[in-house]
Amino acid sequence: MKVHVDPERCQGHTLCAMIAPKVFQLDDVDGHSSPISEDVPADQEELVAEAVRSCPERAISLIDEH
Repeated sequence: MKVHVDPERCQGHTLCAMIAPKVFQLDDVDGHSSPISEDVPADQEELVAEAVRSCPERAISLIDEH
């Protein structure tokens, strides 16, 4: 599974990093999010799915490669 954050949509609400801190990192300047790695570790998939649902801007997408 891969994760992507649309930099045009992300407004830096930081919810994703609070939910899945092992997957998302925040920019020091504006708080915008990006994945630490596109590849989501298996033990983080549920948290990332929750982050996708929680994003108010719908900036996060998951790609299931199975």
